[in-house]
Amino acid sequence: MSSRDRKKAFVYQKLQQLRSVTNSTAVNKTSIVVDASRYIEELKEKVDKVNQEIGTSQISTSQNPLPMKVTVETLEKGFLINVFLEKNCPGLLVSILETFEELDLDVLDARVSCEDNFQLEAIGGESLELALIENPDAFAKARIVGFQKQGNAEGIDAQMVKQAVLQAIRKWNENSQQD
Repeated sequence: MSSRDRKKAFVYQKLQQLRSVTNSTAVNKTSIVVDASRYIEELKEKVDKVNQEIGTSQISTSQNPLPMKVTVETLEKGFLINVFLEKNCPGLLVSILETFEELDLDVLDARVSCEDNFQLEAIGGESLELALIENPDAFAKARIVGFQKQGNAEGIDAQMVKQAVLQAIRKWNENSQQD
């Protein structure tokens, strides 16, 4: 194999890697590069949004500290969400469950304690996957006729879930202080 052929094969291999990383369906080089640049822009927007949310959460927690701990772990088919606040928080559970609904997460299992403090341990799974498990035939028919659940659950990760839960807690805290 000549040097030129090796170089061409190397470039082709790198383009295919770029195509797979960016989930591009493009075939030619130009389209792959364009898809990659769009993907990079989307990632930059997500990073900016997360940075803004982090900045907002730091400002709000420094103004009104609410001792809490929120952890989110990725499971095979969803997330393990743990929330702990040192005080009893009436209404917070509803706010968090509404956030799960906005993220298209179904609560598959949960334990909640609201006596002296607020403690939530929940396993949330994407609604689309639950629909597949519960009724595979209806799911298959829905996909055949072109229905595919679009929305926030697609590509959701643990960091996004954590940020959404933190935001729900902040909103709840602001609303409870106004009352």
